[in-house]
Amino acid sequence: MVRTIATTDRLTLREWSESDEPRFYAVMNNPDVMRWLGGVQTPEQWHAVVERLLGYQRDLGFTFWIVERRDDGELLGWCGLKRMNYAGAPNPGEMEIGWRYRADAWGQGIAKEAAIAALDLAFGRFAAPSVVAVTFEQNAPSWGLMERLGMSFEPALDFVDPRFADVGPTRQWRLLAEDWPEARARALAPRLA
Repeated sequence: MVRTIATTDRLTLREWSESDEPRFYAVMNNPDVMRWLGGVQTPEQWHAVVERLLGYQRDLGFTFWIVERRDDGELLGWCGLKRMNYAGAPNPGEMEIGWRYRADAWGQGIAKEAAIAALDLAFGRFAAPSVVAVTFEQNAPSWGLMERLGMSFEPALDFVDPRFADVGPTRQWRLLAEDWPEARARALAPRLA
């Protein structure tokens, strides 16, 4: 039985099942989705990623969970939590939120909806004092979401990940637990036209 971690109005965040690895690979391993994530992957590379995700779930009690649409169970991507563990990162062990979605799920508020649920868990169930998110300066949609969630860019946390040295520094945005209630309210407020 696959455990549900959280539900929102439209989404279910859940643990991984055995059938998720090939399904996720089939819908997510394309140049658009993988542009800022090292490019398309071989099945062997993807299997190593899934093994890491399952290890986080086993060892930490959280991971980047599967995100499905509630009304039809369609796999949309992942969103969740892990610990910072990148080579060169100045803040190893800090709670990190991350997400990855198929291209046809972009621009619908799905990423924000799932991220709010994940941040609720980070600051509630897992009592994180802060949460960071990482991306590159060029990935404006990702850091735009970070800012809509109330995260602030932290230049002192820039680092060079050897896997992406040709892209530039990896940048981090941070949110403190005490700032989450107000940031959450702003993130949920309707956007003005």
